[in-house]
Amino acid sequence: MSSFLAQIETTFVNTFTSLLSPAGSRARLSIVLYHRVPLKPDELFPGQEDAHSFEAQICHLSRYFNVLPLHEAIQRLQDNTLPSRAACITFDDGYANNAEVALPILQKYNLAATFFIAAGFIDGSMMWNDKLIEFLRRASGPVLDLDKIGLGKHEIGTLEQRRQTVLTLIETFKYLPYDERSEQLDRLCNLIPGTLPGNVMMNPDQIRQLHGAGMEIGGHTVTHPILTRLEASAAYAEIEQGKTILENILQAPVRFFAYPNGKPDRDYLTEHVNMLKKIGFDAAVSTAWGTATASTDVYQLPRFTPWNINRNRFLLQMIQNMFRTVQTVT
Repeated sequence: MSSFLAQIETTFVNTFTSLLSPAGSRARLSIVLYHRVPLKPDELFPGQEDAHSFEAQICHLSRYFNVLPLHEAIQRLQDNTLPSRAACITFDDGYANNAEVALPILQKYNLAATFFIAAGFIDGSMMWNDKLIEFLRRASGPVLDLDKIGLGKHEIGTLEQRRQTVLTLIETFKYLPYDERSEQLDRLCNLIPGTLPGNVMMNPDQIRQLHGAGMEIGGHTVTHPILTRLEASAAYAEIEQGKTILENILQAPVRFFAYPNGKPDRDYLTEHVNMLKKIGFDAAVSTAWGTATASTDVYQLPRFTPWNINRNRFLLQMIQNMFRTVQTVT
């Protein structure tokens, strides 16, 4: 396509999208969500982003949306001054490849993003789900026998079987109490011995690197628990201590928060929203799909993960997301 035709095409798409996401009081804010961005595809998770697919999506966002820093977008959403086709980019958990792979791509397109970091893993440790993935990645044989720890037998002879086992066990572990989950992981480690990688999550220098590059750092608790599975005092401590750890690293305020797992009424409740206000956060994001409007609770801003790198399908997914009803805690 010639540059002239490409310009015509971009103008047409942007004009159409602006009708759906106009400027001002009827504006819609699309907040996209990412997690890992490995340099190369992970054979266990072929549908997840890697450097190539992430850059393709960032290119689409840069071309067809007005990408703003989260703090500016929230303020302008409240002031009814958002531009048309407004969007923000966010990352959850604090993976090292966010700094190593995603940051240079964001800088290439001159875009800002917000990184919500679980502050308890910046010492070289790993989140429980990543431990589980690494255990299963190196398990040998056609069948994984976990009967000894009450988790049954699982076929892992093919990549698809191994992938399904990973997903099944993650769902099994996700809502276990913290102590029980830790004990089960220890038992699994004894059955599948080996050394876990120590560079999966960001370290303090990488957090400072992102902040120094103009990126926003947000809170995501300390150990990434499902808040509804904790007593109120423990949930409050997780939220508050995560904020404090990050502020000590940055010597700057941490103003925004992302709920771990993030599903309203299942993973967080009204009491947790109130905790954020008391602790001093200015706004928060969930993982409910949809777009934010001037009437949206700024402590429950929805987010969406587009999964297609094809331009037309990517745009269709983003447009469809504009029509979703946003779920919030009741």
